[in-house]
Amino acid sequence: MKLKLSMKTIKTFIDYEGKKLKTSTPHIGKFQKGAAMPIEKGDFILLDYTAKVKETDTVFDTSLQEVAKEAKIYRENTLYEPMLVVVGEGWVLRGLDEKLPGLEVGQKTVVEIPPERAFGLRDPGKIKLIPLKKFKDQNISPSPGMEVEVDGKLATIRSVGAGRVQVDFNPPLAGRTLIYEVEVKQVLQSPLEKAKALLHRRIPPVNVDLFELEISEKAVTVTLPEESFALEGLQLAKRGLAADFMKFLPSVETVTFIERHRRKEAKAPPQPAGKEEKPEAAPPS
Repeated sequence: MKLKLSMKTIKTFIDYEGKKLKTSTPHIGKFQKGAAMPIEKGDFILLDYTAKVKETDTVFDTSLQEVAKEAKIYRENTLYEPMLVVVGEGWVLRGLDEKLPGLEVGQKTVVEIPPERAFGLRDPGKIKLIPLKKFKDQNISPSPGMEVEVDGKLATIRSVGAGRVQVDFNPPLAGRTLIYEVEVKQVLQSPLEKAKALLHRRIPPVNVDLFELEISEKAVTVTLPEESFALEGLQLAKRGLAADFMKFLPSVETVTFIERHRRKEAKAPPQPAGKEEKPEAAPPS
């Protein structure tokens, strides 16, 4: 049995087994409101949201920085901005995805999601007892509320007894009714807007404007900036991005990534302090 501490936190975009679906929240310049046309399945939208547990009114996720700080869930390395959703693709919880068609840009809506359409009902069969020794053997001191991974599955420690630890494999929000306050900020229309949003979703640490994007009828070419070369998981992100382009830009048949390395000019060594070069004396005439 493999045990390790989990660095995962509760996020909106998690399936019923606790697998993270969301990669990032996209940013495409300024968010402008479009015409008042209802959202349809397949639309690319940028969505602001705040998610709460109905029973406690506790905020557990948001795209708004000020709300995150007020709720004391702010994370330093998280991008707080409207996130990309392709309606109907399952990028958000099912109960929320089903309510997006029919909304309009700028319309603020409150959506209530029952457990069956969110993280599922609590399953008593997913609560297990594990010998305390298993944790001690891997230098883990378990305590109630601690999140751990057991054989690759996310779990929460509920209690620690004499020699045994009660571990809950239910998602932390299983059995809870959720409230989402949402606002559609923009509908992305052009292939370039959609491509930039998909790119930012896959490679969020790098400013999307640093990438060069060329889109023709059957091909997309992405020139990567130097800022992206050393990113962990870059190859995986590129494979995912290629699949995204071919799925959501149906005419595209090839996707090319270019890494352009430029020679850097050598800098002249600095002169020692206090020593200035004197001009050579002119020869005697």
